Amino acid sequence: MKKKVSTQANQANQNNSNKGTKGTNKQNSQVHGNRGKQLNPNNKGK
Repeated sequence: MKKKVSTQANQANQNNSNKGTKGTNKQNSQVHGNRGKQLNPNNKGK
C-alpha cells in the first residue's frame, strides 16, 4: 500500500520539478503533462 500524500506536500510537489536529479515527481508530472496536452496546437478539441 502506498503512503498517502498530504494536501500541503501535494501542493509543494506540484511546483517542484526536481531539477538536477534523475528522478521525477509524480504530482508534477501529472500537472504539467495535462498542461502540455492542453497547450498542444495539434490537439483536436470537441
